[in-house]
Amino acid sequence: MKVFLRWATDMVVRFSSSLDWVLCLALGALMLIGLAVLKSAGGDGLVFAQGARFVVGLGAMWAISRSSILRIRSSTPLIYAISMIPLLAVFVLGTGKYGRQWLDLKLFYLQPAELLKVSLPMMVAWYLHKMPLPPRFSTVMVSAVVIGVPTGLVMLQPDFGTGVLIAASGAFVLLLGGLPWWWVGVAVGGVAAAAPVAWIWLLRPYQKDRIMMFLDPEMDALGAGWNIIQSKIAIGSGGFDGKGWGQGSQSHLNFIPEQTTDFAFSVLSEEFGWIGVATVLVLYLVVIGRCLWIASQSRDSYSRLLAGATGLAFFVYVLVNGGMISGLLPVVGVPMPLISYGGTSAVSLLAGFGLVMAARSHQPVHGGYG
Repeated sequence: MKVFLRWATDMVVRFSSSLDWVLCLALGALMLIGLAVLKSAGGDGLVFAQGARFVVGLGAMWAISRSSILRIRSSTPLIYAISMIPLLAVFVLGTGKYGRQWLDLKLFYLQPAELLKVSLPMMVAWYLHKMPLPPRFSTVMVSAVVIGVPTGLVMLQPDFGTGVLIAASGAFVLLLGGLPWWWVGVAVGGVAAAAPVAWIWLLRPYQKDRIMMFLDPEMDALGAGWNIIQSKIAIGSGGFDGKGWGQGSQSHLNFIPEQTTDFAFSVLSEEFGWIGVATVLVLYLVVIGRCLWIASQSRDSYSRLLAGATGLAFFVYVLVNGGMISGLLPVVGVPMPLISYGGTSAVSLLAGFGLVMAARSHQPVHGGYG
């Protein structure tokens, strides 16, 4: 019996040696909360479907965490190139409510843009790893092309919100590599200067409606402004401790739109109140802080840039959805990580954290520049 217990213990230790348990516990708690929200908002069917996606994502996270970061680094250009294939295929075979954002693979729907949230920062980190840091002008220009091509393709689908998040994930790698902040100022100024052109020529009518409703949702309270108004009512009605699990009137009477996807956090706010929101935000901060800590401990620039960018990109995902449902940002169709229903998003997020764990557990002896 003792021999069996020792063998079992050794197997568990060997099986889990590459996992970061701080990240695992925080992510596990978020997934359980997400399943509870989906149970209340959508029923058992969504819980089983999302649970299956979490299992796939956790399997990918574990497998990636056991891979050598050197092998991952050398494979990065190939991974980036492969992830671009479905992004191009979606223009021919894609489907979607407002354009072509999804590929119907019969067994499940794939959102190719979500794959770039992982492969794009990997590619920028791979390129910067070989260059002197802080990045020079030519390095920044090449990185801008690496970021700009997939971002442009995603925005042409059109999927403005996901395009912005993809661009941010690549930009964070540059910032962590030492990009001067005046570059950020120039980029923001360029975007502001291009805004009138984008409004006239690029934005679709529904995108313009979202911006107008952000500025004044009451101007069309029963139409385009309905989403944000009902979301704010749900958040405010939750109070300190919420109405109770499964007791949210806004969600169960179908006042909240997209209550299992984009506005799932509104359901959580109504049913669990300030206590539930604060708990989830603390868990998010633990995930982000752990990624940044792992980045600070990394001995090579690829691991440091990738782990840090993963944490900061995760922060932006939370910020954008939180701002969207509370009326502080325009509605852009960005899910709340691990709370909202979504297969490709959940699997790609967990795979990204597998990369962070690989960076922690498989440190190379020597890095590159930086």
